[in-house]
Amino acid sequence: MTTVRTADWQAWQDSWDRQQEWYLPDREERFRVMFDLVEALVGTEPRVLDLACGTGSISDRLLKRFPGAVSTGVDLDPALLTIARGHFEGERRVAFVSADLHDPEWASKLPHRSYDAVLTATALHWLQPEPLCALYGQIAGVLRDGGVFMNADHMPDESTPRVNAAARELERARQERERAAGVLDWAQWWETARADPLLAAPTERRFEIFGLHADGESHSVEWHAAALREGGFSEARAVWRSVSDAIVLGLK
Repeated sequence: MTTVRTADWQAWQDSWDRQQEWYLPDREERFRVMFDLVEALVGTEPRVLDLACGTGSISDRLLKRFPGAVSTGVDLDPALLTIARGHFEGERRVAFVSADLHDPEWASKLPHRSYDAVLTATALHWLQPEPLCALYGQIAGVLRDGGVFMNADHMPDESTPRVNAAARELERARQERERAAGVLDWAQWWETARADPLLAAPTERRFEIFGLHADGESHSVEWHAAALREGGFSEARAVWRSVSDAIVLGLK
């Protein structure tokens, strides 16, 4: 098991990424596809909103791929924002904002009036359908004309139950092997965070805000594409998918 040193923000960032990869082994592929389409649609110096940013994984990869990019990370989780701010300390191309996406005025906290791209990954499934649809409309409101939104998340296809079941069994076997090798799951990662003096207090606040679990839902690609069109996007479609997940893109 990896030992994370107190205040070693790079180690915390790496630890979070490894925990996420335990659930999403193709996570880096998702990011690559997102950035390819950012480049194709809005260029190599984008102003990006990293929505529900967590520790800033998207922003980290964005700035490495596009040195001329700038990013605003938005999240409500005080522990993950603590890691993000520590990891990016002194980096002038990125700023972080604490905001609740359930608040219809969350966008008023942003440092810029409009963005070229809004990106999010494995986060919005925590929202119920009605607030998620409202959020899609708000996202359209912060994008410039021609701007792009991408959501990489759980988007199951229930029309292939045998395929889905076989994929789940394969995934379960991989996770068991990696757990035996010391990879942390979600609950274990948070227990490690509670034990760090610099993360203990924000971790407690995090669980006061969110509790142990959120009550979200996963929807199909078609549901997301329709919700994006209704929210003000001129085009919406899947641009990548696995058995259980997909990236849906909306073009303003």
